[in-house]
Amino acid sequence: QVQLVESGGGLVQPGGSLRLSCVASGRLFRISSMGWFRQAPGKQRELVAAITGGGSSNYADSVKGRFTISRDNAKNTVYLQMNSLKPEDTAVYYCRYIAVEIWGQGTQVTVSS
Repeated sequence: QVQLVESGGGLVQPGGSLRLSCVASGRLFRISSMGWFRQAPGKQRELVAAITGGGSSNYADSVKGRFTISRDNAKNTVYLQMNSLKPEDTAVYYCRYIAVEIWGQGTQVTVSS
């Protein structure tokens, strides 16, 4: 059974930064594409960033230039560096194997002054 544990969320002022981490179980992590998703209150869950096993990444237009996804295959960990945060980035953030629809508990990010 795949397990995902997200951490690093919190309350931050607009313009601030946070770094999310996600530790994923699974022998195939190093060759698997991973994604960070978010769900704001009353909205559908959306993909914000994804990274392939080889390190290629892509981003939703709403976060492009502000968020950076990265991974450490030795630690089975994927990261999301979030800079220049905006109130509209407030959401619960989840990571996931792109090919396996299993979710962790998520981590809350709140951007507010």
